[in-house]
Amino acid sequence: MQRLRRRCSNDVVRLDLATPPNSSSSSLSIDGAESTETRIQRLISEHPVIIFSRSSCCMCHVMKKLLATIGVHPTVIELDDHEISALPPASEDGSSSSSSSSLAPAVFIGGACVGGLESLVALHLSGHLVPKLVEVGVLALSPGYDNNNPIISS
Repeated sequence: MQRLRRRCSNDVVRLDLATPPNSSSSSLSIDGAESTETRIQRLISEHPVIIFSRSSCCMCHVMKKLLATIGVHPTVIELDDHEISALPPASEDGSSSSSSSSLAPAVFIGGACVGGLESLVALHLSGHLVPKLVEVGVLALSPGYDNNNPIISS
């Protein structure tokens, strides 16, 4: 059995696979025999907002900042190149690009793939991002929120 080890640096949280020291089980523990695809699907189902990225990805940083501005702090998982190809495709709305190497960063909200940075920004500008985040329970609407305006009033 392996466990994820959490390392923090500034606003970045990295989850690394590591052999656990002699300690009890953790909520982030994984089965070493679990396939990459299975692990990714499990992480998507366990986290309402999750971003899969490569290390030091500037687009991922922009995605995190956009979501933080709204009041949501997503789980961010850095994947190796061979793991990125295991990401599930975007929903049927065509929001994903065709090559698996361009899938990162990819954001999933409520288990559904939103797509990359362009798709996330488009969802926000159309006014659909905040309601989607409210729907999955990671955000509550402020009293002055206008559904036709993507900016939350304070």
